[in-house]
Amino acid sequence: MKLIRFSQDNTEKNGILYDESMKEISCSITDAFNASNIDTFLKEDKTYDVDKVKILPPVKPSKVVCIGLNYRDHARELNMEIPDEPIIFIKPPTSVIGHLDQIIYPPSSNEVDYEAELAVVISKEARCVEEKDAIEYIGGYTILNDVTARDLQRKDTQWTRAKSFDTFCPLGPCIETQLDPLNQEISLKLNDEFKQGSNTKNMIFGPQRLVNFISNVMTLYPGDVIATGTPPGVGSMNIGDVVEVEVKSVGVLKNFVRN
Repeated sequence: MKLIRFSQDNTEKNGILYDESMKEISCSITDAFNASNIDTFLKEDKTYDVDKVKILPPVKPSKVVCIGLNYRDHARELNMEIPDEPIIFIKPPTSVIGHLDQIIYPPSSNEVDYEAELAVVISKEARCVEEKDAIEYIGGYTILNDVTARDLQRKDTQWTRAKSFDTFCPLGPCIETQLDPLNQEISLKLNDEFKQGSNTKNMIFGPQRLVNFISNVMTLYPGDVIATGTPPGVGSMNIGDVVEVEVKSVGVLKNFVRN
């Protein structure tokens, strides 16, 4: 099931995505995660064309927790050792934008990079969760582009400024509630040119381990997002570029780079 948030006539709505159409639901996205029968929330007479509405970020997270260096093939590319435990950092909710929105190139940077990622969406409050129980706290999966001002990251030696600009967290277009997170092809195209590609089976730490690790550091709330790291091929974007991240079971997240 693909859950989606969208806007029509300046009114926010939630729905289920069926190919090129959507059916509205009367509950929130996080309530839909935990519904025993989602059909009871369907508004059968409320069907929308995807091309005639504005797609919104699929959730409004209180925080986006990101993982650095979580693909074995990316570590090999950088000649770096495999970490013993996840490396975490946070992107603020003000960085989140949706499908087809604009990534704004900040004037303080001359090197803004793309990073294609599969993202975990939390379904219920998670604190000190055991790894074996973590699946119960995962509502589904979406796509994220961890946009990074790489020159500022090198300059600061820590990552907050480089990762936190407004618009630096494209998210969407929907949440797939049923997929195998450890066997998903993930890729990125820049101006229709293939740049990144791997399979999530190359992750060092899978989603359940990440929920376990992070929830023992900070409480995760419904709608919070965990970005699971990026595969090889990270590179720079320029003003005027079009960037598309694809996870086949979820869809394509497309954004435009502007000043």
